[in-house]
Amino acid sequence: MKEVILTCVECPLGCEIAVRMENGAVIDVKGNSCPRGKIYAESEVICPLRVLTTTVKTRDGRMLPVKSDKPIEKSKIFEAMKILSGVTVSVPISIGDVVVKNIFKGIDVIACQNVKGL
Repeated sequence: MKEVILTCVECPLGCEIAVRMENGAVIDVKGNSCPRGKIYAESEVICPLRVLTTTVKTRDGRMLPVKSDKPIEKSKIFEAMKILSGVTVSVPISIGDVVVKNIFKGIDVIACQNVKGL
């Protein structure tokens, strides 16, 4: 049996959560103050997810902040960064516009800033 200790980031309480695992499966979660903590802890030990935030180039040389519209598997972050390093977008572009559609399993990368043409 393996035990993993995590600090929950789902709310400001920052509960210390103990997750017991056996054969790669969660068998017990303790220490969370709310149901969100349990869900977070189970996900974090089985398949951690992260929202990707980075920048891509615009055709006129400026940098555009972007993010994934849903969390990406942590193990796929470097693969996503490699894809995004080759992306150049045209302006104008608005917050929420899709920069890369379906980068992974229905996850889009969207613009986080309005950029007007020069």
